[in-house]
Amino acid sequence: MSSPATDATTAGARAGWLFSSLRDYRPEWWRSDLIAGLTVWAVLVPEALAYATIAGVSPVIGLYAAPPALILYAAFGSSKHLVTGPMAATAALSAAAVADVASDDNFVAFTAILALVTGLIALLAGLLKLGFVANFISEPVLKGFIIGLALTIIVGQLPKLFGIEGGEGNFFEKLSAWINGLGETDLGTLVVGLISLAIVLLLRAYWPAIPGPLVAVFFGIGAVMLLDLAERGVAIVGDIEPGLPALGLPDGSAGDYLALAPAAVGVMLVGFAEGLGAGKTYASRHHYQIDSNRELIGLGAANLGSGLSGGMVVNGSLSKTAVNGSAGARTQASGLVVAVLSILTLLFLTGLFADLPEATLAAVVIAAIVELVDIDSLKELYRTYTERLGRIYGFAARPDFIAATAAMLGVLFFDTLPGLFIGIGMSLFLMVFRSSKPNIARLGVVPGTDVLADTDRRPEAVEPSGVRVVRVESGLFFGNAEYVRGHIRSLAGEQGVRAIVVDAETIPFVDVTAVRMLTELADELGREEVTLAMAHGIGQVRDLIPIDGGEHGPAVYRTIDEALAALARPDD
Repeated sequence: MSSPATDATTAGARAGWLFSSLRDYRPEWWRSDLIAGLTVWAVLVPEALAYATIAGVSPVIGLYAAPPALILYAAFGSSKHLVTGPMAATAALSAAAVADVASDDNFVAFTAILALVTGLIALLAGLLKLGFVANFISEPVLKGFIIGLALTIIVGQLPKLFGIEGGEGNFFEKLSAWINGLGETDLGTLVVGLISLAIVLLLRAYWPAIPGPLVAVFFGIGAVMLLDLAERGVAIVGDIEPGLPALGLPDGSAGDYLALAPAAVGVMLVGFAEGLGAGKTYASRHHYQIDSNRELIGLGAANLGSGLSGGMVVNGSLSKTAVNGSAGARTQASGLVVAVLSILTLLFLTGLFADLPEATLAAVVIAAIVELVDIDSLKELYRTYTERLGRIYGFAARPDFIAATAAMLGVLFFDTLPGLFIGIGMSLFLMVFRSSKPNIARLGVVPGTDVLADTDRRPEAVEPSGVRVVRVESGLFFGNAEYVRGHIRSLAGEQGVRAIVVDAETIPFVDVTAVRMLTELADELGREEVTLAMAHGIGQVRDLIPIDGGEHGPAVYRTIDEALAALARPDD
């Protein structure tokens, strides 16, 4: 039972979390944070409007989500630079999840409910210190998932860019619908969309300090107003009700919350992984630490605030965090500036965005998402499978590429949520696969030295006469015991082999299944006049296979040299 003093200390530490990046704030920082906040606002507003359309709701929903997310993350998160708000990946997941359980009449309410459930799950995970969960989504799997998701989002935005009807379903169904509808392209819509896309891409490439998305938005609005494009068939956002959203729980039953819980777990994992990656990137550059559990709490608080404000799911943004960092942000004061400016936008500027062309919003989304289609990273994963690595490791040399590709194809063929879980499953499979087939190196003596080296890496190394020395580069447990047994058994069948020495220095742990396997294998080889020995036992290996050996099981030696000396013959 904790003492009052301990409880007070814990409560004080948690209270110290609140706006931790603002502690010891220096007056000279305000200018940098103000400029960074203005810059991020210029990017966030058009992207929030665009990402809300990805989520299948009115563009203003993206603006409803931004202020509470920014304020609450600043209060509870651990990053000084992370910008939280609507994002393309989680918006697409939201659209897919809500579409499965909601109708047109309650789609907006269910979108807010998903944000609430995601927030509750993230908050609970943070309080239970489950931040390590993100480690089970490997970087290659996350990369493949993001590429597949980005391609799906882009193909979903193309109909808006061309002014035609879009299709539903997976990537290929949407692509087919777009291709089939090209004959109905609205020329005015396409011109506005392509110019908007060019503005964003050219400004990003040549004048990155200028907020391209905001310039494109003003271009689109100006074109509609000056040329009366809405009357000529160019689709626009339409009236956006000004003012702040009403706070409170969205309409829905307890069953509605439970129905969205499985999807909320997936949304939380993707959002957490992306936000944590962005936060760690800038924490490393600026020499401070990120607390993964506080990041979960910050993510949870941000989504709870968004849901109570009638918003949508939110998470940390890599792109907007990059804008924030490059603009000189020092603390989360920049995020608070963005929150204030977003509130002012809702109060006074919504009428301006009513004339925003949907093609321009699509262009902003496509320009933001196209950078995530990182095919070069897949090529790099594939190139790691060189001829030498293939010879040493076989199939195990490129499971990262296979996992990334599986996650990408899962999204393309089966949509976002199934693709996510395919990716997570592949992450776990990758871990199990690698541990079930560990690398087993054959060791030889490098001529002119006493050094033992892997003969695959140092072909000049000479194996001791009649003895095979092997190094198992993994723990030994039930999942790989038979694989190791088969490998050793094949070595024992080689011509002239009378002993096999297992270098146990790289075996950090062993379970009873592996001990039984070694004991049985030693007895089996002994009947064939082949000795199985172990050297350099550490940790559990030393505990479970005693140094003094026994009537059964492998012979045990303190060092490989000791084992080789004991197993040597006069004619060696």
